[in-house]
Amino acid sequence: MARTRFLRHRPGLWLVIVAIVAAIGVTLWWKMAHWHPALDEYPAQGVWLTGGEDSVDMPDLRQAGAGFVYVTASMGAVGSNPQFADTLDAARAAGLPVGAVHIYDPCRRADEQSGNFVTIVPRDRAMLAPAILLDGSGEACHPRVRPAELESELVTFLNQIEMHTGERAILAPTKRFEGRYHFGARATRKLWLMQDWLEPDYAGRPWELWTVNDAYRLPAVSGPVYWVVARP
Repeated sequence: MARTRFLRHRPGLWLVIVAIVAAIGVTLWWKMAHWHPALDEYPAQGVWLTGGEDSVDMPDLRQAGAGFVYVTASMGAVGSNPQFADTLDAARAAGLPVGAVHIYDPCRRADEQSGNFVTIVPRDRAMLAPAILLDGSGEACHPRVRPAELESELVTFLNQIEMHTGERAILAPTKRFEGRYHFGARATRKLWLMQDWLEPDYAGRPWELWTVNDAYRLPAVSGPVYWVVARP
C-alpha cells in the first residue's frame, strides 16, 4: 500500500515504468521474431511454409539465409494446399531444394491419405525427403482409434508414400504426440522435432531437422514462418 501511495504522488514514475515495460516487450518480440542459431553452428537453415502465407519472394528468401524450403502439400485424406504447385515451382526457380509436408490424420485410413499425397506431390527424386507431421490423437476419432491401430495405419501410409517418392520419410512428431505414443523414439526413420530456442530431446534420440522458431519473420514472406535447421 505504501508503494502504491508513493507512485500515486509521483505520476511521472508511472510513465517511466510503462516505457521500460514496453521497451522490454518490444525487445523480446524482436528477438522472438528474428532469432535463429548462428550459421557457423548450423550451416543448413531453411523454412517451412504452411500455405497460409499471402506472398513469398523466393529469391529474397534465399538471400535472407534460407537454404531449403519445406511446403505443406496435403492434409489427411482430402485436404491440400492450393499454393503447393506454384510454391514448388518458385522455390526451384530460385535454386532452393524443396520438400513436401503431409499433415497426418489419425482418424483416416492409410490408403486414403497416401492417395491424397500422391495426387499432389510429384514423383521427383530431386525433391527432399517427405516430412510427416504427427500431432493428432486417435482418442478424438469416432470410433476411437487405439494406439496399435494408429501405428499400423501410419506404417502402411509411410510405406505407400515412400514407394511414390523413392525416399524414406522424415517423421515430425510434436511433443504432445510423442508423449502420448512414443512413436518417434521407436521408429527407425529420421526425426524433425519442434521447440523454440532450446534444442528438443523429447523423442529420446537425435533429430535430423529442428524447428527453432515457429514465428520467424522476414521481409520475403508475408506473416510468420517456421524457421528450421538441419543437423550439421
